[in-house]
Amino acid sequence: MTTHATSSNEPVGRLLGWLGLRGAQDSAREEIGTGGSGATRDLLREGRQQVVSAIGAFLLDHDLDITATNLLIAHSAFSGINPRLARQIATRSQTGEGITQEWLDELAQQEPIQPDRADLDRMVARLESNLETFQTNTKAARNATSEYGTKLEAHVSDLQDVQKAGELVSHLADIAKVMLERTRHAEEEMRKSEDEARGLRRSLARAKRDAEIDFLTGLPNRRAFEVLLERHYEEARAAIEPLSVAFCDIDEFKKVNDTHGHEAGDRVIKLIADTLARISDDHCHVARHGGEEFVMLFRGLPPSEAAKRLDEARESLSERRLINRKTDQPFGQITFSGGVADVFGFGDSRAALKAADEALYRAKESGRNRIELAEPKP
Repeated sequence: MTTHATSSNEPVGRLLGWLGLRGAQDSAREEIGTGGSGATRDLLREGRQQVVSAIGAFLLDHDLDITATNLLIAHSAFSGINPRLARQIATRSQTGEGITQEWLDELAQQEPIQPDRADLDRMVARLESNLETFQTNTKAARNATSEYGTKLEAHVSDLQDVQKAGELVSHLADIAKVMLERTRHAEEEMRKSEDEARGLRRSLARAKRDAEIDFLTGLPNRRAFEVLLERHYEEARAAIEPLSVAFCDIDEFKKVNDTHGHEAGDRVIKLIADTLARISDDHCHVARHGGEEFVMLFRGLPPSEAAKRLDEARESLSERRLINRKTDQPFGQITFSGGVADVFGFGDSRAALKAADEALYRAKESGRNRIELAEPKP
């Protein structure tokens, strides 16, 4: 029996659809089926209601605009997708600064909300498929018109060579000339379309690369890292190799921006990126996760060895005394903190990322400028 939603549930349904939760809702229903237990359905409904309630309360309590960006930020924080963002919101709520629209706008600029990677990949694949089909069809049509034009041209010549051709034959020859001109024109237009399709494919390839590269540091961004993590997760599990993940965050970065300005802050971010990139290789990958935070993947290294390599980079950086060359003012000591987790010590890669983030938080609470190891869960 099909159950129809009442009018009072329509706003919630529209909100779920806007946040991308409608797909998860429908998938859950398919998995449960008509024979699923009422208790399971109640749990799913309760979980969805908690997320929607948390988002609504967040927007209303802080008098925030109901915009797509604000909804996506709230969804990322309260659905568990981005625990770091949830922690930032919780910390800010407890301070005198509070949650403001200005702060959310700044947060969205520093750490843009990305569309769902699977949906984006499907759209790109669909576009590529359509481009390929279009290019194949135009090439086939151009070849056909070219062959037709060649044959038509030969027949026109034959007709014109007939000395005793009557008026009808002459008229047919004139028509054939017009058709020949039209097919040549169509062939040229198809060639142009084919060239445009090739250009569009090149632009698409560049756009895909740009979508996975952080423009400031040149490192892979969070989206690219998530793809990399899943690939190495499957490969390392099949090969029975250790796999570690780490979060790094620049200590007291807000002071750098407040004292020296955002341009100098960008140079500090680039410095940390270069420092971490120097320890990366084919089995050690670093990416900018967002803002002043970086994420690393260590293939073939247990957490203790990964933490050692990361700690050596941290110590080397902390010994330097940096100066803002544009103002000759000293930056002082620039340091970062980190948290490292064993990917296979947790339920899945997402749980390991969360554990590394929590270890980073402990490092911050313990005085900063240090690396902490996450405790595996049995």
